[in-house]
This record gives sequence, C-alpha cells and structure tokens, in this order.
Amino acid sequence: MLSWRVILPFLLTGTIWGSTWFVITGQIDGVPAAWSVFYRFALATPALFLVAALMKRRLRLSGPEHRLAMLVGLFQFSGNFLFVYHAELYVTSGIVAMMFGLLMVPNALLARFVLGERTQGGFWIGSAVAIVGVSLLLVHEWRANPDAGVIGGNVGLGIVLAMLGILAASVANVIQANPTGRGVPMVSLLAWAMLYGTIFDLGFAFVTAGPPPFPTGTNYWAGIVYLALIGSVITFPLHYNLVREIGAGRTAYNSILTISVAMLISTLFEDYAWTPLTIGGMALAVVGMVLALRARRQKSVQVQQSAQMRHPAD
Repeated sequence: MLSWRVILPFLLTGTIWGSTWFVITGQIDGVPAAWSVFYRFALATPALFLVAALMKRRLRLSGPEHRLAMLVGLFQFSGNFLFVYHAELYVTSGIVAMMFGLLMVPNALLARFVLGERTQGGFWIGSAVAIVGVSLLLVHEWRANPDAGVIGGNVGLGIVLAMLGILAASVANVIQANPTGRGVPMVSLLAWAMLYGTIFDLGFAFVTAGPPPFPTGTNYWAGIVYLALIGSVITFPLHYNLVREIGAGRTAYNSILTISVAMLISTLFEDYAWTPLTIGGMALAVVGMVLALRARRQKSVQVQQSAQMRHPAD
C-alpha cells in the first residue's frame, strides 16, 4: 500500500474521476447531452481498442461474448451516461457523484439474486448510514432549488435520472461478471461494449436531439478530449493494475477519494453551500461507505465495482 506504484495510480484515478463530474457540466451547457455523450465515446472507443492492442489482449470475440458486450454497452455506455449527463442539468455534479458512491448497494442486491453472492450484515449497516447521509444532501439540494416543488421538475427529475443511471451501471456490473464475461479480457470487453454503446448513442442523439451540433468553443472540445482520453482510457489500465496489486476490496476505497474531490470542486466552482445539514450528510455518507467497504463478503464477489462500471465520469 505504501509503494509508489500503488499510491500514485490510487491518487491519480481518484483525482481524475473526481474531476470528471464537473467537466461534464461544461458538456451540457448549450449542447444536447446526448450528442456530448456520443462525441465522448466516439473519441474514446478507438483509443480503447488501441490500448487493448498495445496490451496484447485478444480482440476477437465469440457470438455469446459479442452479445454480452452489446448488453454492457447498452446499459453502461448508453443508459448510464445518458441518464447521468441529463441528471447534471438539474443536480449539482458533486451530489450526483455522491449518489453514485451508493452503487455498491444495487450491485450487492443484483449480485445476490443473479449470481447468488451474499454480503455480511456490516455491509448493510454501513450502506444504511451512507444512504441517510446522501439523503440529507439531497434534502438540502431540494430546498435550495426554487422549483423543487414542481413535480417531475428540476431537482426531483435530476434525482430520478441519477437513480436510473445508477441502476443501469449496476446491471452492467452484474452481467459482465457472468462466466462469459470472466472469460474475456476486461479491456477487450469494454472496447467492444463502448463501440456498441456509441452506435446506440448516435441513434439516440439523432432521434431525440436532431442533427449533430458542432460547438466552436475550445473549452468544449478540450472537455471532450479530457473525458474521453484522460477520464476513460488512461485511467482504465491504472485502475486494473491497482486491482491486481492490492485487490478489488482495497481498490474500492478509491470511491471515497473520488467523491471527496467531486464535492471539493463543486464547492470551488459551483458555489455549493455548506450548512450543518450538508456537513452532517457528507460525514454520514463517507463513514457509511467506509463501514460498508470494510465488511467482507461471505463469498468473493466477482462484480467489479470499478470506475468504468461505476460512474459516468470514466
């Protein structure tokens, strides 16, 4: 844990992923969110295939493996990201990041029913504490929004969209952990999944947002490059090297750093207001997540709570 080959990628991935939540806000300012999702993965997909080739991972998939990649792409690189990009139209980026810190809860539930994996009571106690903490943050967000009382509008709509994004990401997590998914190099599965997701994103953008816009702002395209290459492609090998070095359980603590960075950036650049309610909520959320992560599974969980399968920032 004290080796630089552990500390450096741990800090880099947590900091980068924490920053991507805020960068997303620049991608939805005056540009349809669906097109921004497509542009991001249109750039990231060939780069990820290149990474897989450089790592000498097999890229040829069997029929069942391609079908799995299609499903992962639909849920992860389409549903998850489309929901989250739209959620950030209504909810502070750091709060959406905090909500995604609870991804371990639907992961555990789906893994229990789909893969037959169990968790100990400490996991659920910690998760309950974290849920209470995040709920307090959402209450503050709701109160701070002048249109919070409008049914289906603003914060309420953003919360629903974020929850749908979490569910989509969780489904992707679980289905990639089946025997077919475990037989494919992860970077290869992700490359193909991203390709299929990008194709769906293109169709969805055309249907819902019309012809593609071509923003002229340098900041917009710099954000696309950052999210695609830095936030998605470069961090993948770093993350999986951490999993190999210190295990998936310890690597999962990276999510605490991620949400801390996201909330710090929201404070500095989105004028997020800290009150006794939000401070208490943040403290409960972090403590609860730590307690949940410390609880050992009764059976080694194959579901990777990894960043690319965890939040849209990757």
